Amino acid sequence: MPQYKIAVVVGSLRHDSLNRKLATAIARLAPPSFSFHQVEIGDLPLYNQDDDANQAASVKRLKAEIAASQGLLFVTPEYNRSMPGVLKNAIDQASRPYGHNAWAGKPAGVIGISVGQLGTAMSQQHLRNVLAYLDVPTLGQPEVFVQAKPDLFTASGDLGDSIKPFLQGWMDRYVAWVTRHGT
Repeated sequence: MPQYKIAVVVGSLRHDSLNRKLATAIARLAPPSFSFHQVEIGDLPLYNQDDDANQAASVKRLKAEIAASQGLLFVTPEYNRSMPGVLKNAIDQASRPYGHNAWAGKPAGVIGISVGQLGTAMSQQHLRNVLAYLDVPTLGQPEVFVQAKPDLFTASGDLGDSIKPFLQGWMDRYVAWVTRHGT
């Protein structure tokens, strides 16, 4: 049975990030043939085209982790009705220099959680626009805009009963998407 390594990009650096908790919990819903690794993006320098010829070690590491994966999972909060700057910076770093886009062709899923009723709808829409330009085939349905509620996670960090069936359905679709499009 093929094994699928998934690079997980969490768009929040906060230690107790709800999106990091969601990334960890949803990975537990995948079949054993899927392994999820949260890539580090907090140590990346700000993107500067002058550095394209001599990328930082952290940028090279990120690009290598993406290249070694068969799929991507973006789990992002929403900052000021868009994606967080740290996420956009990671996307820019790994897509440069021009012609050396590490993201290209990697099937992706996009999910997110916030305390607001709209979840992360605007952040995800902006992220999807960028991913489309970067040639990242992204699962379109179902969309996952999770509002943080007290029963969302169990004490052990698993998904609560109120959301688990929906997210299991999403994971099943994501697995099929990566299996179909994975490299």
